[in-house]
Formats: sequence, structure tokens, C-alpha cells
Amino acid sequence: MASLMNAPTWLLPAHKPIAALESHGLPNLVVSFHAPRLPKSSPVSRGIQQTAATRKFLVRNAVSGGAAVTSTSSALLLEQLRGAKTKIEQLIRDTYSNPILIRLGWHDAGTYDKDVKEWPKCGGANGSLRFSAELNHAANAGLHNALKLLEPVKEKFPLVSYADLFQLASATAIEMAGGPKILMKYGRLDAAGPEDCVEEGRLPDAGPPNPAEHLRKVFCRMGFSDKEIVALSGAHTLGRSRPERSGWGKSETKYTKDGPGAPGGQSWTVQWLKFDNSYFTEIKEKRDADLLVLPTDAVLFEDPGFKAYAETYAASQEAFFKDYAEAHKKLSELGSKFEPPEETRHGPAD
Repeated sequence: MASLMNAPTWLLPAHKPIAALESHGLPNLVVSFHAPRLPKSSPVSRGIQQTAATRKFLVRNAVSGGAAVTSTSSALLLEQLRGAKTKIEQLIRDTYSNPILIRLGWHDAGTYDKDVKEWPKCGGANGSLRFSAELNHAANAGLHNALKLLEPVKEKFPLVSYADLFQLASATAIEMAGGPKILMKYGRLDAAGPEDCVEEGRLPDAGPPNPAEHLRKVFCRMGFSDKEIVALSGAHTLGRSRPERSGWGKSETKYTKDGPGAPGGQSWTVQWLKFDNSYFTEIKEKRDADLLVLPTDAVLFEDPGFKAYAETYAASQEAFFKDYAEAHKKLSELGSKFEPPEETRHGPAD
């Protein structure tokens, strides 16, 4: 890959990524970026510096064998996004880290409050989870491991913001586990520091006194419907609950005692590294004591507003995949500030 310092004209600082909406595999990428003017005294992350006041460029079809890119600079940016995704794919193959990477993306985005208009105080997918002020929230126990996994990716591809990196990793993890391909938008700006972190208590709790009321309080605050709440809950088809982190689940079961990855914990499904609709079928049938059913899981088949969707997803994986992909995309963009918003394109290709 071309050296960062050899690219002509200008380079992006790490906290100012490109803006692009694309299919998750990054084909037919459309990029537009307005480089901001930085004070001469402004420190820039990782030694990457701005060398032009305002530049705009567009890149079309640069990844999937389409038209040639317009400049070395734009090619470099595309390589950063594509390279980060490739690196994450290899990371997942090596570490079986799908569940924790999905959780990282979710928890960065899941603090969003639609009634708070100021960015980044509204929370959401802005990369603030990388700061200890937020990482140390009880609901984020164990996520420092996900950050450690992704830090080498960030170091190698510094033009990709943390906010984009967390969401890229989450969507990639879903896809690599056999789940739907999610149409993702990139170009998020990062929250600048710990002062931008939200207060604790915005993420869901596993065992509230009234599970249905709690789920609606948390997810409706973000702007989700009952259907979207149930669809997003289906991501628990992946992963395990570890009692030392969440206070829920067994220390190990017949499905988790040998890993893969670090052994232990209790999964919601038998094949807990496969993304399918078995979360719904297992909860509905409740036939295996070694599979976890939290109060917020069971309520999906008890509450009248949730039950119809849970029944649909138990019967149809196709319906679940469709609705999940749409809800995940929505979640991944909550509270995100894209640069520049007026230049983003919608759809996998023009």
C-alpha cells in the first residue's frame, strides 16, 4: 500500500474520515470529503497532517474493477477502508471474535437519545466507547478485549475513524457468521475526548423488573419500533453470557466448555457462532437447560406487541434476516455525524 506520507496534496487527519454509503463489501464506493482547515498549532493524530485548506474529491467504482480512481490520495483512502475490512475478516477467522465485535458496535451506538440534539452529547455511534469514562460502565464489561483486538487495525489504517471501525467490525462479524449483508454508511466523525461520553445507564439491562417496559424505554429512546426491538434481539443467536461480566448465565455448558476461543459462559443457541434464527426457535421451545433465556428474551414471546414478530422470525429466517439487516443499519447510524452530510450517496452504486 502506498505510504501515507507519499500521497500528494493532502492527507486526512484520523478523526476526519471520508463520507460514503456503500454495500458492506465496499464495491462502487462513492466518496466525498471536504478537508477542514486546522490551526497550525493543532495536534493531529498519529503524525498525519493536513496540507491543504479545503479539498473535494469524488471516487467511483474504485474497488470492484470499475473506473480508475482519480488520484493517489483517493486510492489511499479506499485502500484504508478495504484493508481494514480484510484485516477484520482475518481477525475473526483467527479469534472467533464475532460476538464481542458485534457487542462493541452495538454498545457504541446504543447510547443514542433522539431527544438530545447536540452532537456528540446525544450519544450513538461516535467512537466514544474507546474512552475509559464510557468503557468502564458496567454494561460494557469485557469490551476492553474488543478494543485490544481492533487497535492493530486502527494503527494500520488510521484514516478510518474509531466510530467507523466499530461499526465496520460489527457488520463484518454478522456477515462472516452467515448473517445478512448489511448496507453500511461510512464517514463518521469521532467524539474528541472523555468529556463527550454519555452518562451510565443508557444500555439495556438483562433482568429488569418489567422486561417489556424496559426494552421499550431503552429502544424507543433511540427511535425503534416493537418490530425492530425483536429483530435486534435476534443478534443473541451469537455469543455467550459470562456470569463474571454480566451476572447472568452458567460458567460453562456442554456447548461452551471447549470453546472455540476462550471456553465457558452460557450461549443462547447450540451453534453460537452461527447467525441464524435459532435464537427465536430455542426461546420459543425452551427445551434445553444449557441454553440461556434471559427475562428480556422470554418476554419476546409473552408481550402481545413483541410476540407476533418473534413468531414470524421463528418460522422464517428470511424474514428475520431482512428485518435484522434494516434495523442493524439504522442502529449503526444513530447519533453519527458524517462529513460532509450533504455529499453522501444512498445505495450500493450510483
